[in-house]
Parts: sequence; structure tokens; C-alpha cells
Amino acid sequence: MTKRRRKKKVFKAAKGYWGAKSKRYRSAHEAVMRAGRFAYRDRRQKRRNFRRLWIARINAAARECGLSYSRLTDGLKKAGIALNRKILAEMAVNDPGTFAELVSLARK
Repeated sequence: MTKRRRKKKVFKAAKGYWGAKSKRYRSAHEAVMRAGRFAYRDRRQKRRNFRRLWIARINAAARECGLSYSRLTDGLKKAGIALNRKILAEMAVNDPGTFAELVSLARK
């Protein structure tokens, strides 16, 4: 009973895999374990990639206003404005006017 439950769980996870990876237990188990490792790794990489994207967007918008990313973040910190990179990047893309005001505050 336990063995069958374990196998059913693996086959359910391997559903849609190509060839023997969804039919044979050993191949399916290997494929599911490998997929799990990639999923775990990539959940962490996703955060890194988004952070890089946000920084690139903020830097590009800040340079259009005549300021570098590092000077912008330093100025915002000194001005007491606490906005995370995600929000700053969103503002840079969708609301350039408000972002320009933030840059002017950071410049002071």
C-alpha cells in the first residue's frame, strides 16, 4: 500500500514528461528529483534576476535625469525616502514624472 502510494505520487508529478520518464518508475523518479532541484534553484535565481532588472531600469531612468544609480540611492537614503527597488523601477517605467521629482529630491 505504501509503495503504491509513493509510486502514484511520482507518476502524478511526472505526468506529461516525454517517453519513459512518465511510464517507468525509475526514470520518472529520476526526472522528478531533477526537476525538483531545478525548481528549488530557480526560485532563488528568479529573485536575483528581478533585482538585476530593477536596478538596470532605475539606473537607465536616473541617468536620463542626469544622476547615476548609486548617487540616486544615496540621495534617497539621506532624504529619508524609503522605497524599494521594485517600486522605484515601476515608477521609472510607468510614471516618469514622479520619478523625476524623486531624482530632484535625491539631488538635493
